[in-house]
Amino acid sequence: MPRIPRGRRVVAAGFLLPALLLLGALVVYPIGYSVRRSLFDRSDSSFVGLDNYLALVTDESLRTAVRNNLIWLVVAPAVATALGLVFAVLTERVRWGTAFKLVVFMPMAISMLAAGIIFRLVYEQDPDRGVANAVWVGVHDTFAESSGFPRARPLPAHPLEAAGGGAYATKEPVRAGVPVLLPLVGVAPGQMPRDARPAHAPTATGTGTGTVTGTAWLDFTRGGGGKPNVVDPEELGLKGLRIEAVRDGKVVATATAAADGRFTLPADRADGAVLRLPASNFREQYNGVEWLGPSLVTPAVIGAYVWMWAGFAMVLIGAGLAAVPRELLEAARVDGANEWQVFRRITVPLLAPVLVVVLVTLMINVLKVFDLVFVIAPGSAQDDANVLALQLYRSSFGTDADLGVGSAIAVVLLLLVLPVMVVNIRRIRRETRR
Repeated sequence: MPRIPRGRRVVAAGFLLPALLLLGALVVYPIGYSVRRSLFDRSDSSFVGLDNYLALVTDESLRTAVRNNLIWLVVAPAVATALGLVFAVLTERVRWGTAFKLVVFMPMAISMLAAGIIFRLVYEQDPDRGVANAVWVGVHDTFAESSGFPRARPLPAHPLEAAGGGAYATKEPVRAGVPVLLPLVGVAPGQMPRDARPAHAPTATGTGTGTVTGTAWLDFTRGGGGKPNVVDPEELGLKGLRIEAVRDGKVVATATAAADGRFTLPADRADGAVLRLPASNFREQYNGVEWLGPSLVTPAVIGAYVWMWAGFAMVLIGAGLAAVPRELLEAARVDGANEWQVFRRITVPLLAPVLVVVLVTLMINVLKVFDLVFVIAPGSAQDDANVLALQLYRSSFGTDADLGVGSAIAVVLLLLVLPVMVVNIRRIRRETRR
């Protein structure tokens, strides 16, 4: 190997010196200072050794951060890479594949902060504001009938009593020809059916008739002035209220109140029975899932991350897929392999180097995730969604700042990233030698 002249080495060192100084000031010195600071106490006056690192295991919030980081490390890169692979393969088979790739990749143009604000609104608990719960409640109400009058109840002086499980029943059996009054209160005007009409006051028809009739209405007059247990002119019928006739513990007849509150039951089955208003009339309306609650906040934030980075994985995998020899795929199909076999035995193995690059890149990225968790997780659930990067910020700059613990977390994050980076560098060198 020819020896490099001294002059050229001096020139090379001169060109490298600015970069080395910048690298030392921005990388080497901060790492060294963080390692030293992690061995001292809060005030940087007493040497505490590994006590700050032991706090990562003994402190509950720090243990939660470590556990959540492991969940992120396992789930988020794998899901984003898998979705990117599926999107890259499927978009090759459709005409509008380019437009689809553009839509999927578009979230990459949004900052983490903006994405966090978007998904904070998406996961809003109120179905009228949160998209996720609006869809979830819509699907739920399609298959499960929603309550018509949540929190409705009878007046204390009315002959209705609690029947257990949230239902109400008449205290005395009903008789044919004797009108039954079922007044309720506690229904907000905005929750009344839009097509409800003024309640119809029932009239006695005399015993021996073939029906049991009655009226169910909202016993409330706006502005006051109404009489309790009496149908006043401005009071509305409880349209859709379900009424059951119960005899010996069994439902023998059912009816539904009309727009004016009237209902009718056959006398041959309802005469002498007790009328019951089942609990399904009064249960609270389904408001969806508490996406940002303690149990689901981490999966919810991971979902936002996957939404952003699946496009990145798709683009890289799509570039690798374009380099796959089509002759191999066609030969496999000619030999009788179906599409799943071609995908599993040929496409995926040939894309393995690209998949490793994507997976490793995303693993390094999730170890540093901070913005999404900080913005999406509300204050009440932030401890449950805690990750090391967020805990680093809270320990270093929070109200009870401890730079010793914060520096220890920074060193741990560096140690977690280093093995992944070493594996990636070795893989790149192997690829270069080929």
